[in-house]
Amino acid sequence: MIVLSAKDLTKEYGTDIILDKVSFHINKGERVGIIGVNGAGKTTLLKILTGELSCEKGDFFVSSDTNIGYLKQDGGFNSEKTVIEEVESIFIKFHIMEKEMEEILTRIENTADRNDHETGEKLLQRYDDLQEKFKALGGYTYKSEMTGILSSMAFGEESYGKKISTLSGGEKTRLALACLLLKKPDILFLDEPTNHLDIGTLKWLEQYLKSYKGTIVLVSHDRYFLDETVTRIFEVENHKLNIYEGNYSFYASERKNRREAEMRRYEKQQKEIGRQEEIIRRFKQRGTEKLAKRAASREKRLAAMDLVERPEAQRGTMKISFKADFQSGRDVLLAEGISKSFGYGSGRVDLFHDVNLDIKRGERICIVGANGIGKTTLLKILMGELSANGGRIRTGYNVQFGYYDQGQQLLNGANTVIGELRDSYGLYSDTELRNILGRFMFRGEEVFLTVGSLSGGEKARLALLKLMMSGSNVLMLDEPTNHLDIESKEVFEEALLDFPGTCIIVSHDRYFLNRIPTRIVELTSEGIDNYLGAYDYYIEKKQQQIQSGKKYLEELSARGMPSDEAADIFSEKSEIPMSSAERRRLQKEKEAEERRLKRHREALEKEIQTLEDEIKDLEDQLCKEEVITDHMKLAEISKILTDKKDDLDQRYESWLQLQEG
Repeated sequence: MIVLSAKDLTKEYGTDIILDKVSFHINKGERVGIIGVNGAGKTTLLKILTGELSCEKGDFFVSSDTNIGYLKQDGGFNSEKTVIEEVESIFIKFHIMEKEMEEILTRIENTADRNDHETGEKLLQRYDDLQEKFKALGGYTYKSEMTGILSSMAFGEESYGKKISTLSGGEKTRLALACLLLKKPDILFLDEPTNHLDIGTLKWLEQYLKSYKGTIVLVSHDRYFLDETVTRIFEVENHKLNIYEGNYSFYASERKNRREAEMRRYEKQQKEIGRQEEIIRRFKQRGTEKLAKRAASREKRLAAMDLVERPEAQRGTMKISFKADFQSGRDVLLAEGISKSFGYGSGRVDLFHDVNLDIKRGERICIVGANGIGKTTLLKILMGELSANGGRIRTGYNVQFGYYDQGQQLLNGANTVIGELRDSYGLYSDTELRNILGRFMFRGEEVFLTVGSLSGGEKARLALLKLMMSGSNVLMLDEPTNHLDIESKEVFEEALLDFPGTCIIVSHDRYFLNRIPTRIVELTSEGIDNYLGAYDYYIEKKQQQIQSGKKYLEELSARGMPSDEAADIFSEKSEIPMSSAERRRLQKEKEAEERRLKRHREALEKEIQTLEDEIKDLEDQLCKEEVITDHMKLAEISKILTDKKDDLDQRYESWLQLQEG
């Protein structure tokens, strides 16, 4: 049964054609993945199908009485409700029915007191009918379903009372997804649903979508997720739609085969056209009447031939290769007993301790672990950009680090694209720089765009280009595939596989984690666990924890913070019998801890405000003429100012840890 179909959909923005005569149909229960490079029109197509955008030409059909659910890419809420209030509002019909059943029970009791049996029987029948309807609609199971899905999205009971306005972007996305799943629409439209989800939640979501009875249409760059969830691929390319009957791996193989077959057909026809044109030329050259007639006949057949179009050239992709200026020694890094914490006294937050790593030349190590555990911090400690609280690090001979920052903080937003390269690699001429930028798809006037105006994908390409030009022999990469489209990811992965140096990478991209690492290391608060192999091997070893989610919940509770990244949580519950007195004691302890943290946070905010005021006053003093001309006074104030700024940084680190918690 067809639940959605489109015919000749065309969408334009000004003179730019986004979609050109796109046609397709989707059957009930199908799971469709929409893919394409950044800017191809994937989200545009989704918005048309959900009714958020109109199209200039064409039309589409959605089956009547079809309930649609749409998760936008930003996915967030703007609500002053608490988490539980927002979720419970989905089930308002059950609350109304429960209230009505309570009222009927009260009326039945009243009729019994009056011995009004006839009215009592009618009310009892009404109650039975309502109860049956309540049961059929899921009234007796919705609460357990609600808590199960909230748990799978890392929302424990302790977070139910949080206002949505105070949640992080990742938390809002997870809550939006939870609410959408609880509504159980007939068609689920999901735009990048894996953003901000941890590995455990991703696994749960994959299992949920595979068992979902409705129809699913999703946009994603997550190749592993696409492999696990979809049964058809819609590729948006050059304003057209190409359909593949299978998951992402099937698409990747079939796409290659199709392109090769199309090129062979085109080349074969072109060869035949050339042969016929040569025959016609020779016939005409002979000049006889008979051959002239034959030439004319062949020209007619040639003109009537159905021409095979030349396969459109693939969109330009990055041309990237990492080469080290010189080779490092065999021993690259040795970390022993590394620990890290932030803050002081009662505000102290311990990230990890007893981290031990022995890294050899040529290894590709991928670091996974829960959000907030300190993966990025560990990278910076290994490079020497942050100091550890304990332990020691030995860096090998000739080691040169190159760092890719997931937040692109190392780029100067005020620079032009070419200016950013010029600042770092001034020995190159502008012509050489423009040629290099062209390899990374910065062409023409694009090289004069400011870095701050670039998209996330464009900034990622520029940061990778700078890393490539650095000639480093040890690449430290923090979520390098974020913001890259699928084609760019594949080019980048091939470059890493060809790189003769060493790679230390933080990533949650499971397809990437299955291709790149020679070793996966999981960072926990207790240190490092090593897994010799790729993601599938790692996940096999973690399967028991992933199925139960018990370890994750325990760690989550201990840290008092939800995870946005690699943690393990699923719908199965591990229930431990607990007395009511024990529950009350734990609840009181939790409330007391929350009050303590609140007081500490408020105290820190006051200290930060005081320090900021003092720093401003000191900076004003430095501008006064009597200070500028007094070198001793100038040095004294400058020293105090530096100390105040260091103190402020520490306060902000502590405050940030509390905020993330």
